[in-house]
Amino acid sequence: MTTAIEITDLSRRYGSTDALTDVSFDVEQDTICGLLGRNGAGKTTTLSVVAGQERPSGGRVRVFGHDPADDSRVASRTSFVKDDQRWPDDFRLREVLAVGPAFHRGWDAELARSLAADLRVPEKTPVKKMSRGQASAVAIVIGVASRAPLTIFDEPYLGLDATARQLFYDRLLADYSEHPRTILLSTHLIDEMESLLEHVVVLDQGQVRLDCDVDDARASAYSVAGTTRSVTAFLTGRTVLSSHGIGGLTTAVVEGAADERVRADAAAAGVELSPVGLQQVVAALGAASAASSAVHHADDGDDLGGGGGGLGGPTADASPRTAPEGARS
Repeated sequence: MTTAIEITDLSRRYGSTDALTDVSFDVEQDTICGLLGRNGAGKTTTLSVVAGQERPSGGRVRVFGHDPADDSRVASRTSFVKDDQRWPDDFRLREVLAVGPAFHRGWDAELARSLAADLRVPEKTPVKKMSRGQASAVAIVIGVASRAPLTIFDEPYLGLDATARQLFYDRLLADYSEHPRTILLSTHLIDEMESLLEHVVVLDQGQVRLDCDVDDARASAYSVAGTTRSVTAFLTGRTVLSSHGIGGLTTAVVEGAADERVRADAAAAGVELSPVGLQQVVAALGAASAASSAVHHADDGDDLGGGGGGLGGPTADASPRTAPEGARS
């Protein structure tokens, strides 16, 4: 397939702060890719660079084969939907829809009006005075109706209620099916949007932690649950992304595929295995990264629970650690 977005060793610095470090991933044309991660992971910065609104400090970015910061052909084929989009003070819905065709050759006026009505965007209220949810609805209308070859959504649902969000998902997927395009979006509502996504890139602290198809992402980890003694024994030698113990029970998310050997070990240890969703994978990766600094300072003799809590403690251990052989009871 044709590659729409190519990012190689991208870095972005703001003064002494590294927002992105050696970020590399590709997005194939006519796919929906989710850019996921915690707040401050670098998602918005990445989207801004791809859209040509920021220049990289280092590395290479190509969109449809061109530099988005310098080539007007990229801008004319891109729609970047942000929740903080600014409009002239007197702009109402009518004015917003009127300027759409000037920026997007594929603009569908009928789709824009229909979607605005479904999302209940007020016609007489200036966009500047709309509620956050109403302003988000306006941005969604622009992104969907633009039918731009590259459509970028940066958390477009902020302020929308559950009904409006589902309507957005349904309308976006329906229009994408009839008019394929490359869609790159960031979201924290992973469970809600998982069914839309074909590919995911997970960022954490400005670096890529995961880059794969959604099915492969789900298969990249699994959950194990049972008594603390049994889970501790099972986790020996395995990479634990996150764990939580309460009373005498422990649940952990473990990196890797639950293959035949893993299932056999689980049966022998008397623990229960279960698949994880995309939300669990992303949360575990983020939690593991957050705890890694503490782990690096821990003594080599610390037990698996970290901080003296152990797997049976009441607190979660989210460190990406390989359970030591000494953890087996």
